[in-house]
Amino acid sequence: MLVVTLLIFLILILSACSGNSDNNNNTKDSSNNSENKNTAFKVVIDPGHGGKDNGATGASGQYEKSFTLSLSKKVEKLLDQESEMEVFMTRTDDSFISQESRYRPKYANKLNADVFVSIHGNTFSNPSVSGTETFYYNNNSRQFAQILQKHVVESTGFRDRGLKKKDLFVVRDTEMPAALIEVGYLTNPSDESEMRTDDLQSRVAASIVEGIKEYKEQSDEQGFLNGVF
Repeated sequence: MLVVTLLIFLILILSACSGNSDNNNNTKDSSNNSENKNTAFKVVIDPGHGGKDNGATGASGQYEKSFTLSLSKKVEKLLDQESEMEVFMTRTDDSFISQESRYRPKYANKLNADVFVSIHGNTFSNPSVSGTETFYYNNNSRQFAQILQKHVVESTGFRDRGLKKKDLFVVRDTEMPAALIEVGYLTNPSDESEMRTDDLQSRVAASIVEGIKEYKEQSDEQGFLNGVF
């Protein structure tokens, strides 16, 4: 009887130790998850226009807002696969966002995001005008915008219309490096027919992610060098 009692007592002690070990592991896992979220490189993707704000009307009669949302979702999906990054969208459906509210930059600033990318399709009265261009405003955004322009042009194969500084509120009012990409001209029938395909959108989405990763790497290297010297 005494032996049985001792065995039961021993089993209870071992069970308690095992439970504490599991709790400690769970606490560590929770702590690691929290740490990953705190140290993640935060990216805000902004699909231009939405809702009653249709944006440009393409050569086919389709609106810019549907193109920007489709492409942005592809970018979001790819960024979700990057363990060191956390992605946020200013809209995930056909919602209207008032320009007067300045919601888009305010949203990114409140998140304390690391970079902000606004995605658009261009328009012009002359349907022969074509190409890719990227806008920035603040000086701390130039390098980021330049990297994105390089990658997106390579993916579209459209004419490189270059980097331009312009007073657009989404890149002016954001406190982090911010760029607005005009992927191509929706009013150009050739550009638009390609821009509406999954193939080109997938290539552009991948190029935007590669641009963000390249900028992050350069920023990390610069931060390291600043710390050393």
